[in-house]
Amino acid sequence: MGLDDYGGGQGPQPEVLVVTTNDVPGYRVQQVLGEVFGLTVRSRHIGSQIGAGLKSMIGGELRGLTKTLVQTRNQAMERLVEQARARGANAVLMFRFDVTEAADVGTEVCAYGTAVVLARE
Repeated sequence: MGLDDYGGGQGPQPEVLVVTTNDVPGYRVQQVLGEVFGLTVRSRHIGSQIGAGLKSMIGGELRGLTKTLVQTRNQAMERLVEQARARGANAVLMFRFDVTEAADVGTEVCAYGTAVVLARE
């Protein structure tokens, strides 16, 4: 399995920059557009649940669940970027993920941050 199966994030020159910091060196916040988020709820595949149950008895990484969570987080982040772009933002500051159980049938992943317009200093 490749690097993309177990990781995520943006490429080298994203259309909308997403950072976990409050600011970006060399740029100033020209306009704050407000909170944006991307949300997805993903149910667990029955095969991965059975595999996870067996694996939990002997220990080790639950690769099927890891891959599913990576895909889910990437989808939530893509939705956040779409919302930011639609509002006219070129960056999202203070980016975070929130992950919770959704009624015992799946996992809810919310990517959120503050949409802004950045300008070079």
